[in-house]
Amino acid sequence: QPQTDQPVITGQPAGYNPDDVAFATNMIPHHQQAVELSALVPDRSTNTELIALANQISAAQQPEINVMKVFLVQWTEGTGNPTSSDSGHGGHGSTMQGMVDAATMAKLESLNGAEFDKLWLESMISHHQGAIEMAKAELANGDNVDAKSLAANIVTTQEAEIGQMKQMLGG
Repeated sequence: QPQTDQPVITGQPAGYNPDDVAFATNMIPHHQQAVELSALVPDRSTNTELIALANQISAAQQPEINVMKVFLVQWTEGTGNPTSSDSGHGGHGSTMQGMVDAATMAKLESLNGAEFDKLWLESMISHHQGAIEMAKAELANGDNVDAKSLAANIVTTQEAEIGQMKQMLGG
């Protein structure tokens, strides 16, 4: 009786399912917004801890965006365009958890100093919470080992950053 928990090496790319594709497809713009939010900080905040945190978030998420773009290319080779209409999620950006709406983005762009810091921290906490929910859904439903590994890393990193941001808000 062969052991069923042993991976079968077929030389094919690692398996993936629609949940993996949805995870990468949705997390890319979610991460891109976190990078955009982080880019607002140096010109608007004088809080060195916040500036360092924004740099850290950007430094973590940009490489993850690049990795997820590679996943989508690998998974969709031979099936046309990775982000074409075949995903059916065209205008659903607003359903992504934790995304900062345009009004809040505009308000952030208009603020400076302590007011900016407070709204930025509140926005990034909920943004991170949304990413963690998305990552946990990938861990529960995804099939691709590399995508699940990335999701686990997102949960660990962003939960730690939320803890830090909540301390900064309370401080």
